[in-house]
Amino acid sequence: MTALTKQESRQLAQANASNRTPVVFIHGLWLLPSSWQRWAQVFEDHGYAALAPDWPDDPETVQQANANPDVFANKTVGQVADHYAEVIDRLDHKPAVIGHSFGGLLAQILAGRGASAATVAIDPAPFRGVLPLPISSLRSASPVLGNPANRHRAVPLTYEQFRYGFANAVPEDEAKELYDTYAVPAPGAPLFQAATANLNPWTEVKVKTKASNRGPMLIISGEKDHTVPRAISHASYEKQRRNQGVTEFAQILGRGHALTIDHGWREVADTALSFVQRFVK
Repeated sequence: MTALTKQESRQLAQANASNRTPVVFIHGLWLLPSSWQRWAQVFEDHGYAALAPDWPDDPETVQQANANPDVFANKTVGQVADHYAEVIDRLDHKPAVIGHSFGGLLAQILAGRGASAATVAIDPAPFRGVLPLPISSLRSASPVLGNPANRHRAVPLTYEQFRYGFANAVPEDEAKELYDTYAVPAPGAPLFQAATANLNPWTEVKVKTKASNRGPMLIISGEKDHTVPRAISHASYEKQRRNQGVTEFAQILGRGHALTIDHGWREVADTALSFVQRFVK
């Protein structure tokens, strides 16, 4: 287990002292917890206690992350899931959990462990059993998967790679702003784990989709997402709908993988908020 940061300890203390229902936000690759700042405020304004924990060793700022990228290396899906489980275990109330990309995968893993009162997975990375492999997804992952040595490295995206994988559905000037504001290096290991999940029975990239204590779940897909196209998100939904709990799917039209941080973030946040409000007060 990794030690909690001062910021995580502060967020936990504030959430528990508030006696409000917590909402835990989980970021994905190439982003930091700060990418959830506007979302956290929306949920706080609607009576929830928002927490955006780190992946282990996340720097505090984008500038620090880009200056010292090696801190991201060798972070695995299992290690990060266990870290978030430790944070959630210290909450007085079971939280709603909202994740994007690999954060959406982690949110589903935690839901399968019974750690979530309601779950929203936004453009979630695939888990074992999810079979579609669109060409655009392969191209988006190629900056990492193209070199086997990247499994043990932290890998940054060039602007052109970010533009294709994240910001393909926004104007050029906005894409550049998003890249400068949010993009950081990411560990290569999770992508290699996801790429081999269907070949590895012992993979950490697996979800207990039939867990009786999974709780309600919403999967959101951006219509124009290159990194996690609808085929992947909907295949995850088809796996999850076998659960006895409520399972829903929503598509946000005209949106790419940057849908949680681009100019239309509020539409996605409100979609997630409406779902959470139905089940967790």
